[in-house]
Amino acid sequence: MDFPDRVRGCLLGGAIGDALGAPIEFESLREIRKHHGRSGTDSYVPDWRGRLGLITDDTQMTLFTVEGLLAGGDPVHEVRQAYLRWLDTQEHRTPPPPVEPWRTGTLREQAWLYSRRAPGNACLSGLRHTLTHDPFETLRAGAAGEVNPASKGCGTVMRSAPFGLVTTDPRAAFELSAACAQITHGHPTGYLAAGAFAAIITLVTGGEPLLWAVEKTLELTRSYPSHEETTRVLQRAVDLAAAEVRSPEAVESLGGAWVAEEALAIAVYCALVTRGAVTAALLLSVNHSGDSDSTGSLTGNLLGAALGQDALPAHWLSPLEGRDTITALADRLAEIRRG
Repeated sequence: MDFPDRVRGCLLGGAIGDALGAPIEFESLREIRKHHGRSGTDSYVPDWRGRLGLITDDTQMTLFTVEGLLAGGDPVHEVRQAYLRWLDTQEHRTPPPPVEPWRTGTLREQAWLYSRRAPGNACLSGLRHTLTHDPFETLRAGAAGEVNPASKGCGTVMRSAPFGLVTTDPRAAFELSAACAQITHGHPTGYLAAGAFAAIITLVTGGEPLLWAVEKTLELTRSYPSHEETTRVLQRAVDLAAAEVRSPEAVESLGGAWVAEEALAIAVYCALVTRGAVTAALLLSVNHSGDSDSTGSLTGNLLGAALGQDALPAHWLSPLEGRDTITALADRLAEIRRG
């Protein structure tokens, strides 16, 4: 398979996982089983209008990450500007007048993105602050960033797959992802988990096996200060998958995924324990009591990057909200790394 196919797979797979998990995000495992049977949901759950395959803020912010990376210039600055445009979609019903210079780009003109889908509080509050510190310096010191310094919510990691798609260097992907995570979340674990996720994406899109990519990323993550929370739970995910323990209860033993390192670990576990079986991995990743849309999104990113678009279930891809936009952005993003 070629690289553009992996990029499409990564972004579309993430959106599928997001849409699968969104309707059950705030339900306990007991409630999920009560409503959908012992095995949980096995497909998209329609909303009150009967619509299927609706994405959330996870995919919205991922698309704006892509738009920022496509802009050129200083990537941290451009990604922050793109996230401010995403903030507009959460605070307005239609595009506000483009008075400010950052109110540009094609995504802000797309009406379907003007939909509030349970966005993270730290993402919203963080974007109302100005990022004035050097996020790369903060990363290398293992210190908290100035914006939401105590927050390590999964809003950092769920939007970070694109950073792994624009470089062949996992350390470069790690550091850019971690720097951009600090735009909204200052806790070291929050930005290190985002960095680790981007590094894994870089390695698997380069054709490396997922387990090897995770192990190399663990080594990389340990080279940064304040890595302990991230590496501990990520190693637990690898060990749990190696033991071939596969159940929603095993997923929940890694945490609720409301914080970044747990969301990352659950996605890695689900992708590994199912041996790359996309449908099984995605369903395992969403049928639990935690942040189902984020774990579904991350699992879809991983397996889509590893296996390409053709590995994604067609019956989930067809009704996916924003599919054409996601595909078009993926194709443009692929040109950065190929070029």
